[in-house]
Amino acid sequence: MENPLTTESGAQTELVADVILIGGGIMSATLGSMLAVLQPNLRIVLLERSIELAGESSGPWNNAGTGHTGFCELNYMPDPTDGSKASSVARQFHLSRQWWTHLARKGLLEPGAFIQTTPHMDVVFGQRDIDYLRQRFETLTRDPLFREMEYTEDPATISEWVPLLAEGQKPDEPMAATRHPGGTDVDFGALTKGLAQIITDAGGRILLEHEARSLRQSPDGTWVVGGSNGRGGTFKIRGRRVFVGAGGMALRLLQRARLPEVRGYAVLPVGAAFFRCSEPDVVARHEGKVYGQAAIGAPPMSVPHLDKRFINGAEHLMFGPYATFSTKLLKRGRLTDFFATLRWHNLHVIAAALIQNLSLMRYLFSELAARPRKKFAKLQRFCPHADIDQWELAPAGQRAQLVTPDRRRIGVLQQGTELVVSNDGTLAGLLGASPGASTAVPIMLDLLQQCFPHQWNASWTSIMREAIPGFTAATDWNTATTAGDVDLERQPNERGDHKPTRNGQLGNDKSNS
Repeated sequence: MENPLTTESGAQTELVADVILIGGGIMSATLGSMLAVLQPNLRIVLLERSIELAGESSGPWNNAGTGHTGFCELNYMPDPTDGSKASSVARQFHLSRQWWTHLARKGLLEPGAFIQTTPHMDVVFGQRDIDYLRQRFETLTRDPLFREMEYTEDPATISEWVPLLAEGQKPDEPMAATRHPGGTDVDFGALTKGLAQIITDAGGRILLEHEARSLRQSPDGTWVVGGSNGRGGTFKIRGRRVFVGAGGMALRLLQRARLPEVRGYAVLPVGAAFFRCSEPDVVARHEGKVYGQAAIGAPPMSVPHLDKRFINGAEHLMFGPYATFSTKLLKRGRLTDFFATLRWHNLHVIAAALIQNLSLMRYLFSELAARPRKKFAKLQRFCPHADIDQWELAPAGQRAQLVTPDRRRIGVLQQGTELVVSNDGTLAGLLGASPGASTAVPIMLDLLQQCFPHQWNASWTSIMREAIPGFTAATDWNTATTAGDVDLERQPNERGDHKPTRNGQLGNDKSNS
């Protein structure tokens, strides 16, 4: 591939690319890996404002690392008789895993570097929540993807599943639990770097410390991205297509591009913190990700969970989330970030959404006012014997919760992500938060179809259907369908490597750094 970098002057460089990816997180890396596999001669340039990839929401300490499958996320099912959202998320995550499996078989990814099998569980207390969990279990196990889920109200079984939680609970308090053995912990930071390596191996460029600040379309239809670099200079990149996967800063860039599809859109800054424990004797006594039920009156996003994490070869526990507040839209952002997204046409949208979510506002204020001991009491509800000296409260990622205009309700606070694409298909951006990382692959498949229709219809469809068998709408999802991606295939990859990882999954000798 021809080097896309050309020098315009001593202070400014201009690049020419086929595809520009703004943001060095899991979304840009996923799209870039797909394009590098589908058409290796594409000139791809990825821009990241930080000194490293995955420094924001994709970083391992900035999220709980849950491979969202609906196994344990109670907020996906406020109605225990309706499992449609949990089922949809499970299918989307399996598409992601099938793509990773395909890359692992080709020797492009090492699964053990980013994914570990760990049970996904729910534990609830009191008859009201027990009845809810039992009904949820009965609903979900009618779906083949959830058939391995187990349910119990037996204290001895719960103690066996989650000894750290069972110790010290009141003996007369009823409890119930569900458990699915096929859950995962995903280090999305390591995965992002592994996918980025695929981009550079195909000849793409990754430019760190390059902050995109302007985005405009030229008369010839190409896009010009401008900004500053870490050396005090400026840059310009001209590209045929642009994807904005810049997390909290995505809306601001799309607004600057004057994209009509985001008119009236707004974002609200949402931060979180987690208690973290790295004491080996404590960590060794807990396996899995355990979700509980949100307190009465609390918003769905406040569902508490205790997570086993695998980061940089070490094991840790995380519990949360605890709400934090800042007007930044990125962890390493600026206090002016939120205000820079305000427009006259989205102020009423934000106001309407806030009025409709007063319980969320009350929850946020109570969380912000809570002292550390009160916050720790929430953890002790899960683990009565937890010692505050063994846990530290650490800030996690900063999110931008999406608010969209609505004819009837004026403004609606969205819980997921939304892909927006320009009318000509040359500009796309991703807005919103969870469960974005887990569903990166289906989101990018949607983008490929909208932004590259000719290539998609000509040859890419057949390639991606072979790589991701579940992509076809006719897929009959069952345990046999997903057996290959559950373990990311315990077979040699195309290069013949047989490198077992710590949990028995196969990797290869290719570095992810």
